[in-house]
Amino acid sequence: MQNVSDKIDFSLSYIGQYVCGGSSVAAVDTSNHPSPNSSLNPKDADEPVTCKHGPTECLGNEIELCAADLYPNVETYLGFTLCLSESYSHIPERSLFEECALEHGLDFGKLNQCVSKDDGNYAMDLLRQSVARSDSMGVTFSCTVRLNDEVRCIRDGGEWKDCPGGSTVQDLIRDIEAASASLSSAEFDDL
Repeated sequence: MQNVSDKIDFSLSYIGQYVCGGSSVAAVDTSNHPSPNSSLNPKDADEPVTCKHGPTECLGNEIELCAADLYPNVETYLGFTLCLSESYSHIPERSLFEECALEHGLDFGKLNQCVSKDDGNYAMDLLRQSVARSDSMGVTFSCTVRLNDEVRCIRDGGEWKDCPGGSTVQDLIRDIEAASASLSSAEFDDL
């Protein structure tokens, strides 16, 4: 990440389901769930989201999204997220959140305020928007790596698959560098 963080617009998006009238709905009409940079349709504002591994996964996702919201430097919030992921079985233990926050220079108090803000609705809105973003891109596997609005690689069952350019870190960096050079060249040609 350090080698290419200045060349990418990195964002975390989570997979979940909306609960409509007590039933889970996996496929969401994205016209009612716009991009994460806009607000949800008011009629959808109270729809809860469920996560594959239950409420503790949703809580972890909300805290990770709060970290990204409060600390927009990708290296900061991604480090925190990876720290939590390494010990995901300990979520929702407060000590895990505190240790990862301390390790990556985040203020646990601010993270806690974000998750609690508006009786938890602020963090849930971040998660709703994140799930809507994943759904609008057709992402159904965690982890899906996208580059230039296309699936670059998928991690499923502990293995990388559907990686036409290769599955190593070096392969991804090479493709990011190439995409960045292509965009820079196009911008220069427009002058």
